[in-house]
Amino acid sequence: MLIDKEGGRFSIRKQCRLLDINLSTIYYKSVGISDEDKTLMDLLDQQHTITPFYGVIKMREYLLRLGYKIGKDRVRTLLRTMGLVAVCPTRKTSKPHPEHKIYPYLLRGVKVDRPNQVWSADITYIRLLQGFAYLVAIIDWFSRYVLGWRLSNTLDDEFCMEALDEALLRHGFPEIFNSDQGSQFTSNDFTGRLLLNKIQISMDGRGRVFDNIFVERLWRSVKYENIYIMGYQDIPEARVGLKKYFDLYNNERFHESLGYKTPAEVYLGRQWRPMRQLYLGNFS
Repeated sequence: MLIDKEGGRFSIRKQCRLLDINLSTIYYKSVGISDEDKTLMDLLDQQHTITPFYGVIKMREYLLRLGYKIGKDRVRTLLRTMGLVAVCPTRKTSKPHPEHKIYPYLLRGVKVDRPNQVWSADITYIRLLQGFAYLVAIIDWFSRYVLGWRLSNTLDDEFCMEALDEALLRHGFPEIFNSDQGSQFTSNDFTGRLLLNKIQISMDGRGRVFDNIFVERLWRSVKYENIYIMGYQDIPEARVGLKKYFDLYNNERFHESLGYKTPAEVYLGRQWRPMRQLYLGNFS
């Protein structure tokens, strides 16, 4: 490893940029989790993808019916570890850092009718054959185009910062950036980057099912069309496979809500062309 973790002349972040290395890779930590918890988390993830409105009680009932003896406190702990909450109006749908500023929701009644008007970000649990990972993605609301993404096995803010930097570097600046109130998106580094580029910050409040619905649809597509099919062993393998998938998602996958156009056609105004390399997977 060529990274100087003592700092030296350049910060670790700048060294990673110069060497084209994901910063989250430098801080990779092995995930210590029992086989049973891993099985339960995978089951919860798949059920959450089908019924994202299920809370702790219904998730527990689901596991009980599968034959697992489990209490609601353990279900709640597993869901928190996975970063999952029910996408329905509740008094507390996220846990912001107590010292981080929370910004108001700006999109109520706003008509989103052009690219780069609104970007949105969210994090989801990704099951692997060896452990699990968290996936963050940033999308353009109008076109559904995936602007940046990263994988990590911890819920720190570094991989979210990397995804944001990728999106800003490649695609410019949105007018509004919307997210939930998770500590990754309310951190001073994350919001500071947005404010530095004069981007308005919007954060979901009550009624998250409507606020972040485009990203929730993306997660469903990613899991059913890629994660559940491919069965990735670990994060490096998942990173390679997801890159192929997001290339396909942006450039090849037709969206009914876009008039059967691809996100790239809408976001970039790019004429559709078949990809040169075939992607092996079931996309019915």
